[in-house]
Amino acid sequence: MSNFMQLIKNEQNKIYRLKSTWAMYIILFLLVIAGAIITKVAFDDIHLPSYSENWEQELTESNERMQQENQSWSEDDASGWEYMIEYNEEQIAINEYYLENQIEPPSYDGWSYLFDNSMLSSIISLFTIIIGAGIIANEYKWGTIKLLLIRPVSRTKILLSKYVSVLIFALSALVFMMIGSLLVGAIFFGLNGMNPTLVMNSADGLVETSYLIEFLKEFGFSSVNLIMMATFAFMISTIFRSSSFSIGIAIFLMLSGNTIVQFVSQYDWAKYILFANTDLSRYFNGIGPLMDGMTLGFSITVLIVYYLVFIGLAWISFTKRDVAGN
Repeated sequence: MSNFMQLIKNEQNKIYRLKSTWAMYIILFLLVIAGAIITKVAFDDIHLPSYSENWEQELTESNERMQQENQSWSEDDASGWEYMIEYNEEQIAINEYYLENQIEPPSYDGWSYLFDNSMLSSIISLFTIIIGAGIIANEYKWGTIKLLLIRPVSRTKILLSKYVSVLIFALSALVFMMIGSLLVGAIFFGLNGMNPTLVMNSADGLVETSYLIEFLKEFGFSSVNLIMMATFAFMISTIFRSSSFSIGIAIFLMLSGNTIVQFVSQYDWAKYILFANTDLSRYFNGIGPLMDGMTLGFSITVLIVYYLVFIGLAWISFTKRDVAGN
């Protein structure tokens, strides 16, 4: 175990010796700051949710305004208001829940900004793909693969240490983004308590939760796609020893995966495609499965099969390849 931990430590040192790794963290932090500035300027204090001691009256007036808007839009001959009407109806229900249960709604603050930044998980996925694609391919590129393999450690441990290091990077980037978002959000918008109550719509109706819990849930669901695509890039990198090829194909599939599924969704076999099963949140937020015959258990099983195939191919390629000519 001590050898394995030392291998992970060495891999982490390799990752953080790269200027590109620090550039990723800088870009991530700049996105956090830019998002706060845009939110502050574009929406300002007037348009961001804010409540005073008379929050009950403010919620009542807000509901009356949205009801009038829905009535006006319903009577409008032009189409295209369906989404706004549905949004207002959902917000009215949430406001009524706050009123009926005497829960003071949270004003927009650092916790709200942290929750909004859950969408940055796609950027973390992109960075993780880059790290995963290069962690083995770079050993061949730099000519250090022989030095790595002559150590008195099995190839399986070396491969596993590299893979675990990729996941550690993803977790570190997440923690960095969370702390950065909360600090920047607190500076720009303040904080309403340590973790204010939030009412949200779910498959089981309206539920009380918190921004932190919802953020972790959002990232938990998005991390499924992160892990699968990082593992795929890791496998391609191991087999073809090319980081650029691995990055290119992994990013292409990450961005076009949903489009591919929609294009072939009329076929029954489409439900076995990886990207048809990566969004597990559909089974919890009331949207439902993408296609008939799909369940939570089915999607998890498909993901496990793909994961084992990716890991298995990477292991076979790395442990059985002769590097004498490299």
